[in-house]
Amino acid sequence: MIYKLLIRPIFFSIDPEKTHHIALKSLKFMIGIPGMKPLMEWIFTIPKGIEVHKLGLNFRNPVGLAAGFDKDGKYIEALDALGFGFIEVGTVTPLPQAGNEKPRLFRLPIDKAVINRMGFNNEGVDALVERLKLLKNRAIIIGGNIGKNKVTPNEKAIDDYLICFHKLHDYVDYFVVNVSSPNTPGLRELQEKGPLTEILTALVKANFEKSVQKPILLKIAPDLGQEQVMDIIDIVRTTNIHGLIATNTTIGRNDLKTPSNKVSEIGMGGLSGKPVRQPSDHILNMIKINAPEIFVIGVGGIFDGQDAKDKLDLGADLVQVYSGFIYEGPAMISKICKFLSKI
Repeated sequence: MIYKLLIRPIFFSIDPEKTHHIALKSLKFMIGIPGMKPLMEWIFTIPKGIEVHKLGLNFRNPVGLAAGFDKDGKYIEALDALGFGFIEVGTVTPLPQAGNEKPRLFRLPIDKAVINRMGFNNEGVDALVERLKLLKNRAIIIGGNIGKNKVTPNEKAIDDYLICFHKLHDYVDYFVVNVSSPNTPGLRELQEKGPLTEILTALVKANFEKSVQKPILLKIAPDLGQEQVMDIIDIVRTTNIHGLIATNTTIGRNDLKTPSNKVSEIGMGGLSGKPVRQPSDHILNMIKINAPEIFVIGVGGIFDGQDAKDKLDLGADLVQVYSGFIYEGPAMISKICKFLSKI
């Protein structure tokens, strides 16, 4: 309540990207104060009995943080104190890149939505690996979301994914292959059956050559048609990857309450938050109807416990949040987990 009444109005009066960094740096500072982390863990208590055992991993609860929030792994220990069941870092690329020009992050408060065209801005995989090496707390499960550099042509994309995979392998618990962001030119072309099969086959082969194998998931867009979803299901089965994340942001702008002229002024980018709930659920439902055996993390439009339950009822094994966390604040995870524990 304090967040919505006092803190959020202040944050929402500042540029979204600046607010993001201010909020995370403030959280990290607070965690550094002696005794503050256990106090926050007490305030944001996570109930017992909602652990999830999937992919050979033990998730302390089913609610994770989606990729994009902590791209470079700078705030894992601070975010851990809020009760997340797992945290996904990235999307990371082999080389550092600045991303798209600013402004590139926009709020649509009426719709409880966010539009971003960040463009895989990150400090590169080597910087991420160095931070992961220094982590004091490795109790929380960490996923590594990997992509390709903007300058890398699609025909060489496989090399970028393999570089990230090999460098991160010893420091993350699972991998996510991101070919579905709308903010890197041509990236979504890699969702086509041929190139996607080639990339995933190479990653699976590299995985089997390791002494310890890590789960590999594929993150897909909410803008796929039924034929494309069926192709994705076939690819999962033929390549033997471990599952899917459904879904990324949408390029659609349907049924928004925000005035169309303002939406047009914002321009291109991926839309997340409440408006992506329906298309995301539609993709999740298609997957589970046609391939109930496939492991799926459901993401898109989760703001409260009922939203999370609805995703799980559709067949999601775990869920992730992003925009809802921005709108609902740090108590969100605890609230969702308490709701799920009572079901």
